[in-house]
Amino acid sequence: MILLVGGEKGGAGKSTLGSNLAVVMAKRGVDVMLLDADPQGTASKWIGRRNDAGLPVIHCAQKTGEVFATAKDLAKRYELVIIDAGGRDSKELRSAMMAADVMLMPIQASIADLETLEHMSEVIGMAKSINMGLQVKAVITRAPTNPSITEVAEARELLADYPEIELAGSIIRDRKIYRDALLEGRGVVEMDNGKARAEVQLLSYEIFGEVE
Repeated sequence: MILLVGGEKGGAGKSTLGSNLAVVMAKRGVDVMLLDADPQGTASKWIGRRNDAGLPVIHCAQKTGEVFATAKDLAKRYELVIIDAGGRDSKELRSAMMAADVMLMPIQASIADLETLEHMSEVIGMAKSINMGLQVKAVITRAPTNPSITEVAEARELLADYPEIELAGSIIRDRKIYRDALLEGRGVVEMDNGKARAEVQLLSYEIFGEVE
């Protein structure tokens, strides 16, 4: 399976989500490859810190520009390929969309993020005209830890105009532990924060289901 984590708006936590899902699935016994397609190299730097700390190995490769062939080749050798394509409309993002089975689009419930949906909807439509099996999920990230229920309801209402984008039921809250884990080369499931662990685990089950 190829999971793409990407979108047009930066700052929504794409590398955080990609790294955390990689750790969760590796701990569930899945052979995972993290493909860093972001020119900023956030995922690769995280892997470097992880290796320096002597933590369990997660395989990582770097490829920018056209990533379709690389992703497809890696998918022959690994059960799960997670592509971190960064936070902008780029060659990396568009070519990854051609290869992916599922695209996970982190968005903040802010007008700046939600305003990107119209353009991303057009990009998704073009991708689906070629990669017809592509599934697209949006997940709300960096949500306040004490949110009003209207926040999610408003995002759901806006997303209703874009039926090709499904809003995930899971929500990732704005917790310092996510930033701490990224700096330590860890996933939050390797940290002492039950709420963050539960958020990532719930999202992983929503995307991947049960893994034997």
